[in-house]
Amino acid sequence: MEAGIVGLPNVGKSTLFNALTNAGALAANYPFATIEPNVGIVPVPDPRLAQINEHIETEKIVPAILKLVDIAGLVRGASKGEGKGNAFLSHIRDVDAIVQVVRCFEKAPGGEDITHVEGTIDPVRDIQTIETELVLADLQTAENARPKAERAARGKDRDALARLAALDAVQPLLEEGVPARKATLTDPEAKRGLKLLGFITTKPILYVANVGDDDVNGEGPLAQRVREHAGGAQSEVVPVCAKIEAELSELDEDDKREMLGDFGMDEPALNKLGRSAYRLLGLQSFYTAGPKEIRAWTIPAGTKAPQAAGVIHTDFEKGFIRVEVYSVSDLLKHKSEKAIKEAGKLRVEGKEYVMRDADMCHFLFNRG
Repeated sequence: MEAGIVGLPNVGKSTLFNALTNAGALAANYPFATIEPNVGIVPVPDPRLAQINEHIETEKIVPAILKLVDIAGLVRGASKGEGKGNAFLSHIRDVDAIVQVVRCFEKAPGGEDITHVEGTIDPVRDIQTIETELVLADLQTAENARPKAERAARGKDRDALARLAALDAVQPLLEEGVPARKATLTDPEAKRGLKLLGFITTKPILYVANVGDDDVNGEGPLAQRVREHAGGAQSEVVPVCAKIEAELSELDEDDKREMLGDFGMDEPALNKLGRSAYRLLGLQSFYTAGPKEIRAWTIPAGTKAPQAAGVIHTDFEKGFIRVEVYSVSDLLKHKSEKAIKEAGKLRVEGKEYVMRDADMCHFLFNRG
């Protein structure tokens, strides 16, 4: 699962990406870092890992990870190839969700005057600029897809019929400047067709309000405007001062705590961003724990036990027999796996078991 970081020029997108990947690189026990020039792997902060470790001793703790892609800056006209428009659109089609960085500061921390590409600071206009370009790109996709779908549909091709049903529902919205995610589809085939078309504007969006160091909680008027817009778009907003996060990412734990205290923050804003992005992608964690490591594993909500086992190793899925499972809350209550078993809280589940968030698992499989 990947989230793409987007934004207009000079909104702090690259500063934020660098802070995220640097913070990851400093995390213990895991090689977080940029894996390509514009791709970073960062940890998802999870207090449950420490809670598990209170009752199960281990050599190392490995959190869930999130893959972030720093996507080439977008400008007005990107859908027609302006700026790096073609590269932008090709990269953003490949991610599962969009994290849009929006400028919510007048001057940069330290008083530096950074010119906005549009000449004035207006975060909602910036959001609408990017949304318009993505809608226009999807409209182009729809216009190109329709003739082919109509030809194939005459031969009763099932996928073509599904695409055509989706186009009939979505294309009129795109023509009005409305993103595809706003379409109300009740026909299962139309829903399937929408997935086949791969529209960019079906992807969920998280807004990052890049605030100044005098407004770390995003209570100022610019950030509040983003919140109002996001409420109507059923999206989340995370206020982040990218400059502060960049500085925090370079500090050791003692200095980091001191700096957080100076700004009245209980944790780096990047932690909240990681958790929000995780939710945005519809992900959840399950855990394995033993003397060598305690690890969080990432799965989409609704995943069944064999597929969850396959995240650990493909052999686990192929030879899946059953899973012994309890919850983190069971561990916190009963203090040990032995006590959990004695309390009758250890469950044995089969192939149809749908994984729950915070499951603690022992998978049994046939090694073939």
